[in-house]
Amino acid sequence: MAKKLMKGNEAIAEAAIAAGCRHFFGYPITPSTQIPEYMSKRMPQVGGCFLQAESEIAAINMVYGAAGAGARAMTASSSPGVSLKQEGISYIACAELPCVIVNIVRSGPGLGGIQASQGDYFQATKGGGHGDYRMVVLAPSSVQEAADMVMDGFDIADQYRIPVMILGDGMIGQMMEPVEFKARTGRNLPEKTWAATGWDGKSRDRAIINSLYIEPEVMKTVQERLAERYAEIAKNETQVEEYRMEDAEYCIAAYGTTARIAKSMIGKARDMGIKVGLIRPKTVWPFPSEAYAKAADKVKAFLGFEMSMGQMVEDVRLAVAGKKPVYFHGTLGGFVPTPAEMLEELLKVKEASK
Repeated sequence: MAKKLMKGNEAIAEAAIAAGCRHFFGYPITPSTQIPEYMSKRMPQVGGCFLQAESEIAAINMVYGAAGAGARAMTASSSPGVSLKQEGISYIACAELPCVIVNIVRSGPGLGGIQASQGDYFQATKGGGHGDYRMVVLAPSSVQEAADMVMDGFDIADQYRIPVMILGDGMIGQMMEPVEFKARTGRNLPEKTWAATGWDGKSRDRAIINSLYIEPEVMKTVQERLAERYAEIAKNETQVEEYRMEDAEYCIAAYGTTARIAKSMIGKARDMGIKVGLIRPKTVWPFPSEAYAKAADKVKAFLGFEMSMGQMVEDVRLAVAGKKPVYFHGTLGGFVPTPAEMLEELLKVKEASK
């Protein structure tokens, strides 16, 4: 299939359709609005269901219902809207239902601004709702990667019966790049025998979708099963990119489009004789702690860049475990760091590491 120039939000929506998503429930909010807008046109064309819910709370519970019936379902929103979905996401996690949730992040807290941000990392990776639960959280750095991650995300969700989040800063949703919807080899996915698709009283046990467990012994069993699954996911699904780390003396820690900007800075720094590389989590949960721990054995220092006050950097520090210093530089208010700004911070770290 030939590449097509598409806005990130539209590519995310088309990738979901290509992955077999036929149920989309959402409510518009900048900078993710083009996703429901695109879905409102495309879903009827493919025999799917698009429904603009009366609220974000309603939308996530519609996803719960469709996923419980075995359908591939998705919702999309931006930061305040995702906050409203948190209770429903926790219910979905406990009911062990697969779905995809897209967050095109804007600056906050509160209603905040509509510019790009990475301030929702804690919410996405630490469980924004209540209880012990996790989501697989994929963090794209390009429109092509966003489309690929959406398609893979539906498979991951079905394989592990878990909600999957695509965590993209506002730039991912709004930038335009060539994108190709690649044929996938796919995974060997289990049949959804658990889905509530109707019951005749004979052919199988009755399917019950539930997240309420009154008996402590039963709740403990559910939590232990989830914990085992999360450990399996951490073992099998952690994705990370290491860029120019072979001889690096300094390691940049960044994700999403911030990491992409950092690559430009790394090229300039290398031209100046500074040996610097990048470790970019593609899954921010499960987090690639091992990659940072190994790097700590050879680099002089780490430098984190985020469009936030500092969130992922805490996971970097945990992974490094005090072996080497971890510095941080954040940009706020929706401002995007420039390669020159990053290089200036790297030079400060180089001076401090003498």
